[in-house]
Amino acid sequence: MYEYTLDIIANEISGTFAAVSPLIAATRLVAALVLGACIGVEREHRRKPAGLRTHMLVSMAACLFILVSQQLAALPFGAEDAMRVDPLRLIEAVTAGVAFLAAGIIFTSGGEVHNITTGASMWLAGAIGLACGAGQMPLAAMATFIVLIVLYVLRLLEKWMGTH
Repeated sequence: MYEYTLDIIANEISGTFAAVSPLIAATRLVAALVLGACIGVEREHRRKPAGLRTHMLVSMAACLFILVSQQLAALPFGAEDAMRVDPLRLIEAVTAGVAFLAAGIIFTSGGEVHNITTGASMWLAGAIGLACGAGQMPLAAMATFIVLIVLYVLRLLEKWMGTH
């Protein structure tokens, strides 16, 4: 009985990776986590309300949504035309969810808007996670590199020009 239960559990864990192998899924999730952390570190350093952990979680969650959609598309649900996978709907859902979180940290005080860059960086972390989940890790890394340039280098330029 005990061995039978362990076999069921082992089959359930390993058999669910129909579209993406466990190693590739783990690689994509870790890539999303690391790239989200790169952006989160800068926000954390600036003492913004959404920092390291938030950006890591947003990026990894977006990645997981893509991985789950790929897995669902590979499962048999009956007739071929009964199951339609629309990646754009998934992207829209992730974007809306992240926008909801980002809107929660943006506020107005004394006629000034605060934390809009942090909201935008959370939105970008979601896009980076989506790219990782879709196996586009070089694209996600490129976007992360570019946004870090924007966040760090442009801040220095703004200070030098006296506009910040």
